[in-house]
Amino acid sequence: MPSSVISNIRYDKDTRSLFITFVSGLVYKYLFVPEKVYREIKTASSKGSYLNRFIKGKFSFEKQD
Repeated sequence: MPSSVISNIRYDKDTRSLFITFVSGLVYKYLFVPEKVYREIKTASSKGSYLNRFIKGKFSFEKQD
């Protein structure tokens, strides 16, 4: 999963939560994300571009500690 911005992507089907871990170590939990979006970002050629275009500003999020 090479990305210059994102180090890990995880999805919880039960809560429909998408967890994005950035290379800086910050983790964001995006809420009520369809599983399709998770599958698409996992296979996107540019995960950062996909995040900016299809996730940021479209789903509520919580910064994780």
